[in-house]
Amino acid sequence: MVIRKHRLTEMFLVKKMGFGWEEVHEIAEQIEHIHSPKFFERMDEMMGHPTVDPHGSPIPDKMGRIQEVSYFTLSKCKTGQIVNLAALTNSSMEFLEFLNSRDLRLGIELQVISIEPYDQSMVVSFEGHPSETLSEKVCDRLLVRLVG
Repeated sequence: MVIRKHRLTEMFLVKKMGFGWEEVHEIAEQIEHIHSPKFFERMDEMMGHPTVDPHGSPIPDKMGRIQEVSYFTLSKCKTGQIVNLAALTNSSMEFLEFLNSRDLRLGIELQVISIEPYDQSMVVSFEGHPSETLSEKVCDRLLVRLVG
C-alpha cells in the first residue's frame, strides 16, 4: 500500500498544490509513511479517485490492485504515427526537467515526422513545436498509446 500512498500523494501535490511533476517525489517519500488511512482516503476523494500519478504510473486501488495499461515506447513508433504521451519509464528529476525544457508533458499528441537511420533519433512535432529532435534514449523512456 506504500505505492498507493506515494502515487496518490504525488498526484495531490501536482493537482491540488501546484507543484511541478519534477518536485514531488522527495515530498511524497516523506508523506507516504503517515499511518492514517483516512488521510489518504480523503486525498483520493478530493481528486476524484485518479488512476495514474503525474508521471503516468498506475495508482493501486484500495485493495492494492493495479489497472493494467498497454503502452509502448515512442522508439517503437513508425514515421507518420500519431500517439499520445501517456507515461514515463523514468521519472528522475533530471529527465523531468529535460522534458519541461522542451514542453513535453503527459497528454500531448506527438507525430513522428522522421527517424534517423544512423542513431534512431526521432524528429517529432507537437503543440507549438513543428520539429523537435529526440534521442533514442529519450524515446525509450516515453510511453505512448496510439491516437484514434
